[in-house]
This record gives sequence, C-alpha cells and structure tokens, in this order.
Amino acid sequence: MPNYSFRCAEGCAFDAMYSMSEVPRQTACTKCGATATRAITAPHLSAAGSSAYGLLERSSRSAHDPQTVDRLPARGAASRQPVTRNPLHAKLPKP
Repeated sequence: MPNYSFRCAEGCAFDAMYSMSEVPRQTACTKCGATATRAITAPHLSAAGSSAYGLLERSSRSAHDPQTVDRLPARGAASRQPVTRNPLHAKLPKP
C-alpha cells in the first residue's frame, strides 16, 4: 500500500498508509486530533530490488572496502588458459 503524507493546521505532519482507492483528502491528525489534509509530496521511487540498484551498491561498497586477495589461486585445470581453435586468434600477439 502507498504511504501518504498529511499535515494539519497546527503544523503537525504524519504519514499514513491507505490503498489507492480508499485514500481520503482529509483525516484526523494522529498527534493533536485536528483535521489534516493530504500534502503534495515527491514520489518515493526506488530501484531497490533491481539489478541496477545491486550494481550501484556493489560499486559504492568497493570504493570504500575493496576486495583483497589473501591467497594464490589453486593450480590445476581451472588455472590453465583456454585453447582456441579460431584461425583469426592465431594472428593476435602472444602474451
């Protein structure tokens, strides 16, 4: 359910959750009991849960706490360079 902001004549501000079909224009203030009207606010848009948000979170975390290598990779089949059979790759310079 969406969260709506209300403000009364006394200056109290509070948020309340209503379904979009049942949101009132006015309601009783939860702090002083006066009539509070719905305030116009910016939408609370979020990318939370999306892959873009995860990427932003990982990159900001890596700026302050970068990953470090604490041991060498294991030797074996996983550490070998893959062999390519593409003839175009033969023209590339060797490392």
